[in-house]
Amino acid sequence: MSFFDINNVLFEFWGVKMSYLEFYATLTGLIAVILSTQENVWSWIIGLTNVVLAFVMFYQIQLYPDMFLQVFFFITNIIGFWQWKFPKEKEANLKNELKISQLSPQQFVVYSLVGLVCTYLLGTFAKNLHEWIPKLFSQPSAFPYMDSFTTVMSIFATFLLIRKKVETWWMWLAIDIISTYMYFIKDVKLYSLLYAVFCVIALFGAINWTKEHRKTA
Repeated sequence: MSFFDINNVLFEFWGVKMSYLEFYATLTGLIAVILSTQENVWSWIIGLTNVVLAFVMFYQIQLYPDMFLQVFFFITNIIGFWQWKFPKEKEANLKNELKISQLSPQQFVVYSLVGLVCTYLLGTFAKNLHEWIPKLFSQPSAFPYMDSFTTVMSIFATFLLIRKKVETWWMWLAIDIISTYMYFIKDVKLYSLLYAVFCVIALFGAINWTKEHRKTA
């Protein structure tokens, strides 16, 4: 079996089979997020490995919106590294890296409304993929609207992360709670556990970034 085959089992724990693919996707994802909460620019580089592994995994478990999202993440990991490492002079912190800032109330409302509309559109698209392109997507999309919500809001949250906005971590908290449920139901238990850990990390990130923002505001 190939390393990238979801059925290629690395180990089994308490009756739960863990593939090589899921294990290393989980590990790289965890490291990248922890580094992000610490404002460590190398989180974006490790994230590149994570999104490649996640893309292959999501295709095999029919979470198609999540699969497409990884293409976006690959590009934004490169952009994020550049933005954090080489900010404009007025946006730099004492380390000469991008400093933390906050959205205006108007910006937050616009992000939320656009996000909900995009969720509906993507969910409808995902729901019909297996009928429109049956040769490529032989199985119907699992949780098309719920999966689309996490996909769309992940895009928004990533842009906010690239710009080091405090609100990004509250968005990630909501996304991670829903993702934990979806992955558990789809029987990728370690990835589900990873997102449960992400919930804690996102809360820590929100608290940490808020404190840092207040220091420089």
